[in-house]
Amino acid sequence: MAIVAMILVALVAIEHIYILVLEMFLWTTPRGMKAFGLTAEKAASTRVMAANQGLYNGFLAAGLIWALMHPEPGIAFQLKLFFLGCVLVAGLYGGATASRKIYMIQALPAAVALVAVLAAG
Repeated sequence: MAIVAMILVALVAIEHIYILVLEMFLWTTPRGMKAFGLTAEKAASTRVMAANQGLYNGFLAAGLIWALMHPEPGIAFQLKLFFLGCVLVAGLYGGATASRKIYMIQALPAAVALVAVLAAG
């Protein structure tokens, strides 16, 4: 079960690295605009805000990677719980305020990984 939990945590981290790339570097490209349902005008006017959001997603990914690499199992467990909890809260808030699809894209994977980490204990 521990390996499943680690894989799920890694997938959440990878997802947030991808979100970082979309928000910081691809926001005004066709790929970025399609991912977030933006017009070219809206993408241009929100580019700086999106880059800021991308940076925060990068911090979440960095925290999860730190948790996966930490040599002390007790601290690694706590880091996983903290950063997955942050991702889950962000996903719930985003789903409630920005787009319901964020529940599935961000909150659900974090919740599944969190349950797996707790089960692996």
